[in-house]
Amino acid sequence: MSLKQEFKDFIMRGNVIDLAVGMVIGTAFSGIVKSLVDDVIMPPIGLLLGGVDFSNLFITLKDGVPAPEAGYASLAAAKAAGAVTLNVGVFINTIISFLIIAAAIFAVIKAISKLKRETPVEEAPAEPSEEVVLLREIRDSLKK
Repeated sequence: MSLKQEFKDFIMRGNVIDLAVGMVIGTAFSGIVKSLVDDVIMPPIGLLLGGVDFSNLFITLKDGVPAPEAGYASLAAAKAAGAVTLNVGVFINTIISFLIIAAAIFAVIKAISKLKRETPVEEAPAEPSEEVVLLREIRDSLKK
């Protein structure tokens, strides 16, 4: 079998195509979850915690040039100045995104598992073998 044919067979296998579709859907889903976390979940949490914007929650490890006197107004300003930062807020947002994606995947897998479980079908009793039929006839004759 040629390398070209082996590659074609590999690509056309069902599980490879399923994996590719899953990757595309997963990428799109992660964008939705990122927007959900950044735009819907984190603003109310930040408001409850006194107006903290988690995406701009960072620790400056080394100032950029020029070094500001009052600190950087945002993470973008710190990065633009070349400051070295520890991005705590971005990390928190990423953890929340991960937890939401994990919960969604758990729900999908649980639903698929539930659909795959089939109710056991009761099979009709199999016809007895010729030996069993003959033994029953012998038993019945002896009873008489």
